[in-house]
Amino acid sequence: MARTRAAELREAVRLAVEATLGATGVVQDMHVAIGGGPALLGRPLEGLVRLLSAPTYASIRFITQLVGTGLDAVLEQLEPALGPGGDSREQDLVVGALNGVLGDRLEAQGSTLALKTELRRRGAPIDAVTPPVSGRVLVLVHGSSATEACFERGGQHFGEALEASHGLTWVAARYNSGRHVSTNGRELSEALEALVARWPVPVESLHVVAHSMGGLVMRSACLDAEAHQRAWRGHLKTLVFLGTPHQGAPLERVGNVVGALLGVSRASAPLQTLARLRSAGVTDLRFGLTRDEEWQGASRFDVDVDPRTENRLPEGVRCFAIAATLSKEPDDGPLAVGDGLVPIASALGEHPSPALALDVPEAHRVVLTSLNHMDLLSDARVLEQLRAWLA
Repeated sequence: MARTRAAELREAVRLAVEATLGATGVVQDMHVAIGGGPALLGRPLEGLVRLLSAPTYASIRFITQLVGTGLDAVLEQLEPALGPGGDSREQDLVVGALNGVLGDRLEAQGSTLALKTELRRRGAPIDAVTPPVSGRVLVLVHGSSATEACFERGGQHFGEALEASHGLTWVAARYNSGRHVSTNGRELSEALEALVARWPVPVESLHVVAHSMGGLVMRSACLDAEAHQRAWRGHLKTLVFLGTPHQGAPLERVGNVVGALLGVSRASAPLQTLARLRSAGVTDLRFGLTRDEEWQGASRFDVDVDPRTENRLPEGVRCFAIAATLSKEPDDGPLAVGDGLVPIASALGEHPSPALALDVPEAHRVVLTSLNHMDLLSDARVLEQLRAWLA
């Protein structure tokens, strides 16, 4: 069912109320912890501080809920007048970012803002695609906290450019990047199976360009296709990774350690609640997880070791990888920063363990300098490389 503008606004109000109530609880807990006195003395003032501050925090919660309820009622009445929800690129980018941070929670709450996995073309589901189309299909897969709108950047769209020069027909995946990578991979696999079955002309070949987390989702989709013998897997010929964190993203590993350290002190412990709002998709980026068994049965916020036992590229597929670096030199040295989010080695699939290293052929690897993570979606050098590999 399509989202209405009123439903979108009601969801935004609900999230704002939820965030305000959560922040109020964190502030209250810190107030009591700090004002309660030293732990060595048994925190003699804790009960008094909690008693005296309780009315203030209760009034904040009451007013917040009252305002939220009132706004919800007004928006419900205005729903017919507000009409259908917008599909602007700007709105898509905001919803994509929201899903990246809270997508798993949005889905669990049945929110209308939780994105569904689907393949789209020029703003519409692929069921609306009609001839003329090519049997050579280019699939674009976005990364974390994004939608397919990210592929239109800097006045250019890789899909449109490659379609014009290579006779391909492009489609783009949309998914909720706040969910586990393997969940999205399974649903993308099912969507690709439906594409092959329903495409207006027989599918000759599939070629994929995946940015960031999208590369992990695509590798996970290949694992699902192989496990279930899906037809689309036999059509997959090319897979290009743009800044994909095959070996994880250091920022998430650092964030996980910091989140654990917040629990050491009673005063900072309430902040751990905020640190644990990170979605399942974000925590999967710690090590680049692509399989259910790599996260099932474990706490996402434990300070743990890499749970992966194997890592591989899909067989029989020409795989390519583009890494970026903010540096002016392709070799950043021991303090490599990569593209600001993903180190060069991770984007190229390198790992000291042979079981976890991805065997991307040397001739299929490129490092581009003076480029950040999002610039990979619009840089002219990336487009030229894609044209050469997809020729």
